[in-house]
Amino acid sequence: MYKVKNSRNLSWEVKISGSKNAALPILASTLLLRWKVKLKNIPKIWDVLTFLEIIKTLWVTYSFDENILNLDTTNLDIKNLNSEMIKKIRASILLLSPILHYFWNIEIPFPGWCNIWKRPIDSHLNWLKSIWYDYIENEDRISITWNKISWDITINAGFWVTSTENLIVANVLRPGITTIELSAIEPHVMDLIKFLRASWADIKIRYNHKIIVSGVEKLNTNIEHEVISDYIESWTFMIIWALCAKDYIDIKNARIDDLYIFIEKLKQAWVKLENLWNDTLRVFRATKLKKVDIQTNIFPWFPTDLWSPFWVLMTQMDWTSKIHEILFEWRLNFLVELDKMWWHTAILNPHEALIFGKMDLKWALVTSWDLRAWASMVIAWMIASWETSISKFEYIERWYENFLDKLQKLWALIKIEK
Repeated sequence: MYKVKNSRNLSWEVKISGSKNAALPILASTLLLRWKVKLKNIPKIWDVLTFLEIIKTLWVTYSFDENILNLDTTNLDIKNLNSEMIKKIRASILLLSPILHYFWNIEIPFPGWCNIWKRPIDSHLNWLKSIWYDYIENEDRISITWNKISWDITINAGFWVTSTENLIVANVLRPGITTIELSAIEPHVMDLIKFLRASWADIKIRYNHKIIVSGVEKLNTNIEHEVISDYIESWTFMIIWALCAKDYIDIKNARIDDLYIFIEKLKQAWVKLENLWNDTLRVFRATKLKKVDIQTNIFPWFPTDLWSPFWVLMTQMDWTSKIHEILFEWRLNFLVELDKMWWHTAILNPHEALIFGKMDLKWALVTSWDLRAWASMVIAWMIASWETSISKFEYIERWYENFLDKLQKLWALIKIEK
């Protein structure tokens, strides 16, 4: 259980960690190389460590020290794959493409889900069919076989991030040209493409959400890559600083170029920011906040992953603000927990809700529904009147590296109570 007291006097600076969303697809794609790879800025978080344990059963060896990961995928084999571990994280779906490329068939359980939505793998199965995969669903397991084709194809990714990543990896070594329409272009997708291009993959990007993959015969195996920092973590700390900084706090490795729409929303809410040097952003304490409405959408618009912390900022705005979540049906559910803190909200339907400001949040014992909700609750506690408690802090360890340590170094009154 986390316990947090009012913490509105923070100071110093924070360095943003590597992106989990970038690290996991890149980790999966290293299996295509079947050689040694060095990856820098890999976050030591639960999802990454679990993913490494899964690929370890594929005869992959690795060393992980100071966020530097050295992998050796030379002896890749699926005979001892621990398929039960695949149930733990949804990101294990990323293993399909490299495994099927070399071994042509696999049987696995359905990957793990999260609580905001069941997130079925229909989109993945649909593109598997497009490149001549056969699959059979059997209760909680699925058997997949690949009949490799060599002609040109066009596939609709439907803006889904993981589907786009899987399609890219599945086709870099397939003879023929694959055109991926309506592809996701999030920063972590671009980082995967950067890694694969360094491996001699032929990938072209059209910024009308089209990605063109021309199959190559082999990939370069002498690779060293630094994973991008996490713009979602950066955004979370921006909200914390706007509400809790003594004067201002600097964010290093902020991914400012990826945060244009979010920075504009903060400016609309009268939060002052300064773009310093070397991707460092200075965020000032907000003394007065103006109401702002948001609607989530595909990147580069306001992503669904970033609105939850913004809700806490909305509680301190003048008048009433509105959120329209267009992607996930039940992401608003965590507002039920925050209502326990006297957070006055109105859920209009599964996609829309109102926040009534300006609020003085009170003590409560609350729990978490998902990763984003957990981070939002931490921020809410830091501006609440009294000490607040929350269970299931393992959610935060799935995404944010050293989150508690970073906040404590900034003088936040937060601790773990077992």
